Amino acid sequence: METIKVVGMSCMHCVKSVTDTLSKLDGVQQVQVNLETGTATFENTKGLPAEQIKLAIKMIGFEVA
Repeated sequence: METIKVVGMSCMHCVKSVTDTLSKLDGVQQVQVNLETGTATFENTKGLPAEQIKLAIKMIGFEVA
């Protein structure tokens, strides 16, 4: 499991957006986004590069710390 810090989430809609975006990436499974800690935890089964994951988060208006 990998965990990233997502900056800018403020509500459950944000959590859903991040969850949906990560879930659509090929090889990303078991996505869990926590609003309180500002983190997203997931399994990267195909070894996607971190930059690809960060770009997907950035495209929906959030930053990865």
